[in-house]
Amino acid sequence: MTRYILVVQTTAASPSVPSGSLRGSQLGIPCWFMRGGTSRGPFFRRADLPAGRDIERRDAVLLAALGSPHPLQIDGLGGGNPLTSKVGIVDVSSRDGVDLEFQFAQLQPAGDTVDTTANCGNMLAAVVPFAVEAGLLVPDGDTTTARVLTLNTGMVADISIPTPAGDDGRVVEYAGDAGIDGVPGTAAAVTINFLDTAGSVCESLLPTGSPSDTVELDGVRLVRVTCIDNGQPLVMIRAGDLGRTGYESAADLNRDAELKQSLEALRLQCGHLMGLGDVTAKNYPKMTLIAPPAHGGTITTRSFIPHVCHESIGVLAAVTAATACVIDGTVARDVSTVTDAGRGGDVTVSVEHPSGEFTVELGLDPQDPQHVTKSALLRTARLIMAGEVFVPRSLRSTGAAAAEENAR
Repeated sequence: MTRYILVVQTTAASPSVPSGSLRGSQLGIPCWFMRGGTSRGPFFRRADLPAGRDIERRDAVLLAALGSPHPLQIDGLGGGNPLTSKVGIVDVSSRDGVDLEFQFAQLQPAGDTVDTTANCGNMLAAVVPFAVEAGLLVPDGDTTTARVLTLNTGMVADISIPTPAGDDGRVVEYAGDAGIDGVPGTAAAVTINFLDTAGSVCESLLPTGSPSDTVELDGVRLVRVTCIDNGQPLVMIRAGDLGRTGYESAADLNRDAELKQSLEALRLQCGHLMGLGDVTAKNYPKMTLIAPPAHGGTITTRSFIPHVCHESIGVLAAVTAATACVIDGTVARDVSTVTDAGRGGDVTVSVEHPSGEFTVELGLDPQDPQHVTKSALLRTARLIMAGEVFVPRSLRSTGAAAAEENAR
């Protein structure tokens, strides 16, 4: 692992409350707007947001920053889509063996909730570039690798980015020849190695205790599903069992009200089966339609997050879907082209999605090929904007007001 020097940031205001410039009735908060994989959103240093138990104030700041609730998020940085209604919060870690701590927040365009219970592997790809840009770490090698703990679920990953020497020291290199489907052009590769993702939200990889279960739909049909969590809780269903091909476009599926009603009914039932309780207001489990591959990959997917069909597929959803392909008895194994999972070692799974494919490298235990020992993949990231995002000044706390007065 490349070693680096940690830099502690200080500001005039208390580090536990929003700090920044004032513009009339608005308060500016330092913000780096970044794309991570096929998602994007503002990143914040933890010290620049309300901290500790002041979760309600922190959530109010994030909702104001993104412009929720509004379907277009016209008054904030959100893009009117769950994929562009995401936030990253990062800090230096004091835990042994961990370099950075990342908290992911999922907002909804038309909703007023801030969900910090699930993971986002795409936004995870931007954590180390952000940390360099925000002064949380200074690299001293051509490649910087940091161990990142996701606070949402306890997931740990080693993330590597290129940091070549520039005129003013080492910098994050964003240009490169790595391409990922769902993002135009190419960029520098961000390599993510997940250390242990099984049972990230649920209690185990197969939370029902079985590779497949039969669930009743509409009181008439019985549908076979696989409930699995290797970084993201998924419910996987053969598209044909719901009268679809699995090759429909995301736009067509989003217009399919009957399908979405069936998927939500299944999601609510499977939430209880997976030990997640009532998932009505939760962003998981994600519903995933599957079919045989159409373009030379391993499996075709259509992923719902959870009520909108993803234009591609989330990182951890891809890892979990790939894992299902190598486990005997799952609905995914039945339709995938995996043939070499029985002998252990490394297996490459190509997960097809509406805008291309996602390659996942799985390591299987030679002694127990049904045990996934590692998950590796490649993403890209880019810094889009750095500055301040403005929120109502009323969101400051008493401590922030006093600090502002002392700084004048």
